[in-house]
Amino acid sequence: MTAVLCRHFGLRHIEIAEDIASDTFLKASEHWAINGIPENPAAWLYTVARNKAKDYFKHISVFETKIRHGLKPDNHKWENDFEFHEEIISDSQLAMIFAVCNPANNPESQIALALQILCGFSVEEIANAFLTKTETVKKRLQRARNNLRNDDFQVETLTGPEIRSRSDTVLKTLYLLFNEGYFSKSNHQFIRKELCSEAVRLILILTENPLTNTSQTNALLALMCFQSSRIEARINEKGEAVLFDEQDQNRWDKSLIEKGNYYLINATNGNEISKYHLEAGIAYWHTTDDKNKWRNILQLYNQLILIEYSPITALNRTFAFSKVYGQERAISEAEQLHLMEHNQYHGLLGYLYTPSNIPKAIEYYEQAVKLTTSETEKQTLNRKIERLKRKDDGQYR
Repeated sequence: MTAVLCRHFGLRHIEIAEDIASDTFLKASEHWAINGIPENPAAWLYTVARNKAKDYFKHISVFETKIRHGLKPDNHKWENDFEFHEEIISDSQLAMIFAVCNPANNPESQIALALQILCGFSVEEIANAFLTKTETVKKRLQRARNNLRNDDFQVETLTGPEIRSRSDTVLKTLYLLFNEGYFSKSNHQFIRKELCSEAVRLILILTENPLTNTSQTNALLALMCFQSSRIEARINEKGEAVLFDEQDQNRWDKSLIEKGNYYLINATNGNEISKYHLEAGIAYWHTTDDKNKWRNILQLYNQLILIEYSPITALNRTFAFSKVYGQERAISEAEQLHLMEHNQYHGLLGYLYTPSNIPKAIEYYEQAVKLTTSETEKQTLNRKIERLKRKDDGQYR
């Protein structure tokens, strides 16, 4: 809705478009609570948004003071072509995705802005995604919005150069969005399905346009499909996290696995191998029962860590290493990482020490509890600690 409105207001006045969108949903919450949800909720929302935009433009004093001098008459003939039909919505969303990824901003600011405008992230959620302070994010967003307003980018049909200059940031943004949903660090939720769905929805828009339907796009969509297939199995009926080895595979969504296979095949129509290809490959092997799957997963992690090192990738690689070579050998691999500030590091060492040294495993798990901000993860770790204490036969006191 904001994207379509910005076709007519221009990015310089994006806050006006956002306000109209917010007012539209506020009216819906009030009207629907009394009269019930309409037969076509989307059409109802777009009709209200269009009428609010008309009312706004008819308000002469606001038009004179805030709009007229900022509009380019040739580019904003809203009275004749202000519509919310399917093609306009799709084109506007695609263009808006690329508009907010403005090269005038550094990559971190581009991603923060996109997460806020496209995905509705709060400042806190963005800070969690970047593992930084909320005040830092607020300042970053303020600067990024100023650059966005000063940009001459039009929320209309995209060109090849515009796409090529911003594609990497767009894909990284959607990748971060999905990860925040799949393993949420905010709002005390372990999984936020709506964020995963939103990421899939946005990347599907990219696959529907020939200019953005690239091998990287398909690889990222394949990754999201594979990961989404296991969402229902990652939480039990008590709302507790279920680790991969303990998941009921009957709860995996086979149709999403098939879609993941389809998009992964599409992603191989070229010579490019990106981090998304490798991560999609890792996710694919997780869906199989092949006896060599962990060796294949480890090989892919070995390639991934060379393309883009991150602490999480290093920890995941070490876990795969333990599945291939055993937990004893994996301990030295893990300890060489020296990631003492990461709760996953301590959680991994807790897992690796469990067969050989229960007191030490408990010690690492307790440190992981102290470092995590996820309530669900704390519950999972505490359950492990309790189980280990019962196993210890009096050694841990």
